Amino acid sequence: MYNFFAYLSRMKLIHRWSLMRSVQPENIQEHSHQVAVIAHALAEIDNLRFGGSHDCGQILMLALYHDVGEVIIGDLPTPVKYFNPEIKGSYSKIETVAKEKLLSMLPEDLRDVYRPYICPDEQAAAYRLVKAADKLSAYLKCLEELAVGNGEFRLAEKTIAKDLQKYMDMPAVCWFLEECVPAFRQTLDELG
Repeated sequence: MYNFFAYLSRMKLIHRWSLMRSVQPENIQEHSHQVAVIAHALAEIDNLRFGGSHDCGQILMLALYHDVGEVIIGDLPTPVKYFNPEIKGSYSKIETVAKEKLLSMLPEDLRDVYRPYICPDEQAAAYRLVKAADKLSAYLKCLEELAVGNGEFRLAEKTIAKDLQKYMDMPAVCWFLEECVPAFRQTLDELG
């Protein structure tokens, strides 16, 4: 019996933003879907408008699996995860062990199929694009919470906006921020 897919189905049980009061709770399954949608958009935008050559299928897979280790270790809040270099390094090691544990739950012949998505090359351009989408997703969550009056996300929005600056060398990220993000500040009636 192989437990990999049963474990992945538990992504919906792992809540994000655990130290913050959220008006709309979010789990890592929902988050991974949004990251996949945004990462795919960034890849297509970069390919079509800015001369990129991304493999959009690879981007989608990286985005879908970018947080799967959390079904074993949970979602550690960012302020805790990055509190100091020792915690960050230790958490990274724990994350690696969790991902390897998940891979061991697959038949041997499938492990190499899933390994590039679960344990990606963190220096690759595709990985960086997914990380940008991950930050954009977190930023959008902040905007959504702030739009309904949840001031709990005020500092997070500022911090994440600052973090997004390291992706401003990516034209697709700039385009998405300028052309798509403003719509997230609108109500349903305004979107119509």
